[in-house]
Amino acid sequence: MTEVLRPPAADVRETTEIGRYLRWLEDERDLRFDGYDALWEWSVGDLPGFWSSIWDFFGVRAHTPPSAVLGRRSMPGAEWFPGATLNYAGHAVGLPEDHDRVAVIGRSQTREPVELTFGELREQVGRAQAGLRRLGVGPGDRVAAFLPNIPETLVAFLATAGLGAVWASCAPEFGPRAVIDRFAQLEPTVLLTVAGYRYGDRHVDRRAQVDEIREGLPGDPRVVHVPYGPGTVDGALSWRELLAEPAEPVFEPVPFDHPLFVLFSSGTTGVPKAIVHRHGGVLLEHLKNHALSWDVRPGDRMLWFSTTAWMMWNALVSALLLRATPIMIDGNPAHPDLREQWRLAERTGATIMGAAPAFLMACRKQGIRPGREFDLSALRQLGAAGSPLPEEGFRWVHEEFGDRVLLNVGSGGTDVCSGILQGGPLQPVWAGAISGACLGVAARAYDDRGRPVTGELGELVITEPMPSMPVGFWGDADGSRYRDAYFTAYEGVWRHGDWVRRDEGGHWIVAGRSDATLNRGGVRLGTAEFYAVAEELPEVDDSLVIHLEDEVGGNGELLLFVVTAPGTPFDDALRGRIATALRTALSPRHVPDAVHEVPVIPRNRTGKKLEVPVKQILRGTPPGRAVGVDVLADPAALDAFVAFAAGRSGR
Repeated sequence: MTEVLRPPAADVRETTEIGRYLRWLEDERDLRFDGYDALWEWSVGDLPGFWSSIWDFFGVRAHTPPSAVLGRRSMPGAEWFPGATLNYAGHAVGLPEDHDRVAVIGRSQTREPVELTFGELREQVGRAQAGLRRLGVGPGDRVAAFLPNIPETLVAFLATAGLGAVWASCAPEFGPRAVIDRFAQLEPTVLLTVAGYRYGDRHVDRRAQVDEIREGLPGDPRVVHVPYGPGTVDGALSWRELLAEPAEPVFEPVPFDHPLFVLFSSGTTGVPKAIVHRHGGVLLEHLKNHALSWDVRPGDRMLWFSTTAWMMWNALVSALLLRATPIMIDGNPAHPDLREQWRLAERTGATIMGAAPAFLMACRKQGIRPGREFDLSALRQLGAAGSPLPEEGFRWVHEEFGDRVLLNVGSGGTDVCSGILQGGPLQPVWAGAISGACLGVAARAYDDRGRPVTGELGELVITEPMPSMPVGFWGDADGSRYRDAYFTAYEGVWRHGDWVRRDEGGHWIVAGRSDATLNRGGVRLGTAEFYAVAEELPEVDDSLVIHLEDEVGGNGELLLFVVTAPGTPFDDALRGRIATALRTALSPRHVPDAVHEVPVIPRNRTGKKLEVPVKQILRGTPPGRAVGVDVLADPAALDAFVAFAAGRSGR
């Protein structure tokens, strides 16, 4: 039985945003719910009622009101709020009374701190819009940004969105090939870029890469250089010149489905998918998610380390929709040491902080005590997303902060630009499990035949439409690539690609990606449970498990690759301890056939382990076909696996 670490606070209905929403439902809709489960059931059973309540509760400002909440209901192609016109950016620049309040905080290893008030943000957005219009940008045009997570990037994004143009961004550490593969699909009118940046104590010059990107993009886009550290970009308009002309910001009324930004898939198996998200869908989803799950409210400060290539950047800046302040941090998050993110949370007075599970586990392993070493008295909620958090991580956070800080572990993705499974103030925190499905998200676990399952592993699916599901993929005129990506496994049902278990108590376990799930003697095993056990050993810093199936139906070969802790000898004794730990904590089926040492585990730039490309390499696929090198956080991370595969083929 999974243990409850933290029940909902006794005063949750009086002190939180979801409590305020429940009171509003009683007063305005005559709806009463005993708890989260009943509220969730209504939210997915009455989609028009729920999403219209989100629209009204948050006071969405439409230039033209919708004729309905949900027109066509089928997936793909559900029609939300037909006839409505609005603009995301118009909701993100504060109200008149916010003029002198801090809107955005920038902390960087490249320059001194930067802060903008809401008044300054509005002014710069208006100036940037005037500059973009001079460069020919209008509704539907694309603006691409090769920029870090800094306030100028936010200004450019809101200016673009306000004009009805379409935004896309890549982090400046991406290689030219990765950037061209993404931006060339969109044929941008304008490219914004920096000349370089500082990463820890090292300056990184990107001017040569910028030149290569410019040459590789079609249509000769106008280039704007954002000053950031030493160096300039030749032949580019300066940021100062772009913002030279004062102008009131404009927020072009656009249809609900009008493209707001394009997010890109990781590109591990080909050209990245260009996933188009809409103004109305992102606006409603982020209002709902940030307030009702993350408990964001006016005046809050939200710190979540992200590059501009991850959907968490888009979620971070949406704190502005609730008149809260995003804290934008750029550089090496572990410089000068792992405590730096906790220091930033202390210095900036963060009320909501997000972190990668790997970061939390590394802090635990190093004996860091954030609840004791830092003044985090402002912190109310700690989010964790990007990969599963082991049970030990849940317990460590609770030991550090007690019931005062809500640990909110979630799982979602680029595809919906939000959470699918998540916690919140109205839900208990379960040790090692995600608290439940998000409001308005009809998440289920399906078996191979498309039947809902409880208490056993299955495919994570969404059985009803969400406003933040993509409009489609850029350039996919007939929608065939979009349908193939999500809707071919189960007719009319979104298959997300995660392997999950929903338990009787309503909480969820994410076992890993379903395409990386291990099939051992006919029993499917999730990768996350391997990592939780192996990486709990003090001798193991990181790990990757691969199953090579037997073509004639046998058990196949289960291989575990580990990065050992500094000073740890890799020998038979360690192999034995790893095998014993897996057998004891999991089962004999989980014991690998072989354990091998590697210098580094390959991950993509958002920190996800690249199990499928490694498996393909071990099967003989050339590394360049298995994964693009620009996808890798460490370009040399595959070398050991390529050598291992070559050694196997020659034996």
